[in-house]
Amino acid sequence: MRRKPVPRKPVPFRKSKKKSSFFSGKVGCYSGILFLVVFVLGTAYHYREGLAYYLGFKSDKVLQSATSKHLSDVRNFQVLEKHEGKSIGLDVSEYQEKISWSYVDTLEQKYRLDFVFIRATVGKDRVDRQFKRNWLGAKENKMIRGAYHYYRPNENSIEQAELFIKTVTLRKGDLPPVLDIEKLPKNQSIDSLKVGLKRWLHKVESHYKVKPIIYTGEKYYDDFLKEEFSAYLFWIANYNFYRESIEEDWLFWQFTEKATVPGIKTSVDINIYNGDLEQLGFITVE
Repeated sequence: MRRKPVPRKPVPFRKSKKKSSFFSGKVGCYSGILFLVVFVLGTAYHYREGLAYYLGFKSDKVLQSATSKHLSDVRNFQVLEKHEGKSIGLDVSEYQEKISWSYVDTLEQKYRLDFVFIRATVGKDRVDRQFKRNWLGAKENKMIRGAYHYYRPNENSIEQAELFIKTVTLRKGDLPPVLDIEKLPKNQSIDSLKVGLKRWLHKVESHYKVKPIIYTGEKYYDDFLKEEFSAYLFWIANYNFYRESIEEDWLFWQFTEKATVPGIKTSVDINIYNGDLEQLGFITVE
């Protein structure tokens, strides 16, 4: 007797599962797009003043190159607007190549550049290739100038201080010497690093009879220097997109490394002094 074939039962809900997966993916995609749109609109609203400046007052430049402006340019303008009245300056080294100092006067054709920090030395044995030229050029351009030393943690601190002293002659009206510390040591402890920094600072202060300024990044400052070096004034670097104001305990704030200045071929760092031009004069060498 032949048996009737037993019909196979269909797999339940297979189609519904496929549809569910499709629609959930579609919803996720739309959610991502919506988030991106909200973020862009929120950013545009936050930087509305800067955008208005670039799209309105600088319409001639927009017509020339509408897509070449970076959001960093807009942020730079926003930061400068918030610090109206404070003294603005820059810092340079050999990386800016040969600078035409007679053209270095304003930022965005609006903000006067009052001061400049110039890299003089690196470690125990290297003088910045453009230091002499920049040092004289800034003076001829009637800018308040200062010199800084890039500190190498794994080299002798006294030798580094001696190289800076041998290279830099400060005159009345110049800014105090600056110690630039950015790197952590490889072959020594943090405590040993701090000893070396203090040795450099003490030797330089003894020579110039003025307390040096310390340059570093905000995180480095918070983690290693803020407490133990509280007797010193700080120049802090922070390019964070959302930081727009200088802290009360910062002497200078380097807020961007992507500015364009007449007379300089490359991008350049811009700094805000926590005071006006007259107050800046109070901290210069007497």
